[in-house]
Formats: sequence, C-alpha cells, structure tokens
Amino acid sequence: MDTKKDITTRADINHLIIEFYELVKQDNIIGFIFTDAVTINWDHHIPLIVDFWETILLDNPVYKKNAMEVHYELNKKIHLKKEYFSAWLLLFCATVDKLFEGKIAALAKTRAKSIAAVMEFKMAGPNKTMLG
Repeated sequence: MDTKKDITTRADINHLIIEFYELVKQDNIIGFIFTDAVTINWDHHIPLIVDFWETILLDNPVYKKNAMEVHYELNKKIHLKKEYFSAWLLLFCATVDKLFEGKIAALAKTRAKSIAAVMEFKMAGPNKTMLG
C-alpha cells in the first residue's frame, strides 16, 4: 500500500480541486448547481479556487477576491440549503482523504468544515438559524 503525501504545493491543491469538482459535477445533491443552475467557465474557475485554497493552506496570499460575494449572488438564484453544504463538505473531505494525508491535509478538512458552517449560516439570512 502506498503512503499518501501531504499537501505541500500549488500543484497538490490543483490536483485536489480538479478531482473534487469532478465528483461535485456528478453528485446527485449538488451537481445540478455546477452543471445546470450556473454556467461555469472551469478554465477560469479552477485557478481561482486553487488560489483560495493556496492562500488558506500554504499561507501564500494569492487569492484577492471576496468568496462570500459570489455565493451571495448564487444564493439569490438558488437557495443554498444545509444539505448542499453538507454534500459539499462530504465530497471535499473524501477527496482530501483519497489523495493526501498529513498536517496540511487535516487543515484542509478543518478549514472546509469552518467554511461550510460560515457560508451556511450567512446564506440562511438574519431570520434563520443553522437548524432551520
């Protein structure tokens, strides 16, 4: 059995994100968001997402955009429900586990959990709770 390496480079993050989105696009719960609800230019989107994760995992501040802004706009079009964030998180963590192990891989899953929780809370709006 091969030992998995940790996430240490931008190339590692790129590999993770490409694998992750291949699963997302086929997912029964959230796939439609990425294939039907919005038009995504993957050649443009993937490097932005890699920038985001490189910034928060490798402390290289290459991501300069506001991640929340895009999701607020998407939430106006399709209400981003708790089950969507749960599916996203499950797929993300499964992809990390499939490809990597180590300190940064664990950090990626921890950060993903935080991101999902914060986005879910913010997309619910001021009159809803994370339980509703």
